[in-house]
Amino acid sequence: MRIAIGGFQHETNTFSRTPTTWTDFATADTWPGLLEGDALLPEMSAAPGSAPSNIPMAGFIAAARQTPHTLVPTVWCAAGPSGRVTRDAFERIAAMLVDGIAHARPDAVYLDLHGAMAAEHIDDADGEILQRVRAMIGEDVPIVASLDLHANVSQKMIGHADVLVAYRTYPHVDMAATGARAFNWIERRLAGAPRAHVAWLRAPYLIPMCWQCTDDAPARDLYALLDHVTAAGADSASFTMGFPAADVEKCGPAVWAYGASAQSARDAAQSLLDAVNAAESQFNGEIFSAQDAVTRAITIARHNDGPVVIADAQDNPGAGGSADTTSLLKALIAARANNAVLGLLVDPQAAQLVHAAGTGARLNLSLGGKSGIAGDSPLEAEFLVERLHGGDVAATGSVFSGYRLTLGPSALLAVGGVRVVVVSKPVQLLDLELLRFIGIEPSEQAIIAVKSTVHFRADFAPIASDILICAAPGAFPLDPRQLAWTRLPDWMRKMPAAR
Repeated sequence: MRIAIGGFQHETNTFSRTPTTWTDFATADTWPGLLEGDALLPEMSAAPGSAPSNIPMAGFIAAARQTPHTLVPTVWCAAGPSGRVTRDAFERIAAMLVDGIAHARPDAVYLDLHGAMAAEHIDDADGEILQRVRAMIGEDVPIVASLDLHANVSQKMIGHADVLVAYRTYPHVDMAATGARAFNWIERRLAGAPRAHVAWLRAPYLIPMCWQCTDDAPARDLYALLDHVTAAGADSASFTMGFPAADVEKCGPAVWAYGASAQSARDAAQSLLDAVNAAESQFNGEIFSAQDAVTRAITIARHNDGPVVIADAQDNPGAGGSADTTSLLKALIAARANNAVLGLLVDPQAAQLVHAAGTGARLNLSLGGKSGIAGDSPLEAEFLVERLHGGDVAATGSVFSGYRLTLGPSALLAVGGVRVVVVSKPVQLLDLELLRFIGIEPSEQAIIAVKSTVHFRADFAPIASDILICAAPGAFPLDPRQLAWTRLPDWMRKMPAAR
């Protein structure tokens, strides 16, 4: 059978003022640049004897290659989280995808989507993609799509796909595994299994992202229920906690289940929703200001082995943050913290200046704070240039497994006992190699400040003596009540982020 494959991924923070353009999808950074046609398969294929990169498309391809089916590549692209996708970028890429599938004349279609993409002119961009593909191939050709755990899922998405399967981990260590699960569904449909009945339900509250970690309760226990629901009679079940920085009607958590009958699907989805609703008050925890986080971290570091990790969670580039705010860095310097490092701070202008100055130079810089975030400003200080790097990094951690990251000109700068890793492109600090590449051994630090919300936990939790969540100024408020909503349904509650 011929399986057309393609992907178009974006997690859209509609409150961000930075539009996501064609260039953002075409250029490599955290993700590979746009791949079209014959370029897709070799880039996404694992070397013989190696595991696939932790990308859904790579996992799908690896699973499919164990069968006699033929993969017909169309286009795949992704861009880092930021503001709405421009009309130009969306329409160009959507047309490439739909035209490629049309020319493939497929027996089935696999789409690697995110589920929380919004364009300038379309709030439910993922639903629009599925609708356009379905209109072109007809009702009889199966469509299976994989989604991010932070997808904001709509009835339109559910209706136009045979099956949607979502990640089950945050940090997302199962992206490739989810692609493989998507292939298993396509294989079932190609073998003659009928299209399953589906039931989709929405939870009535937004979940702050800082409490969505699936290593901890309540998310850990809710995801454990998916297998129980399947064992009880459903064919498949998914739960997405949603991306709570998207001012669109479909924003929020959702559950859905597939079954041999409409009743089995409804029963499975309702049991999941009941559990999600019962857990509402548990999505909560302690959040610190920058000053309080630093004070607490210094105290803990005096008595514990292993670094104290402070998550600069509101400036997470993985959720649309600019990754250039300096409030936490200023707090570390003001408290005279020792053996402390912050990363990754984006400032391409500063990176160029220090590369021109060279290792060992001392120079005054206006570092970071250039994105206009309320309450933030550049750090004016004299910095020692400790190390320089071109910024090409091979990731080693479980989330970025198999990725080659492009950070652009990078530098390690020091002010007293505090060091900061400066890069030219926004990349979330969620891999230990993103400190090691510039000469920092993470396990030997007293304090590590990471511009990340949850993903860092996969690599950093095993070495951390403690983890603190910090709410310094940033483009991604942890508390959904702070956002200026205009399109969210009136019945959707906004959970406070801190107790």
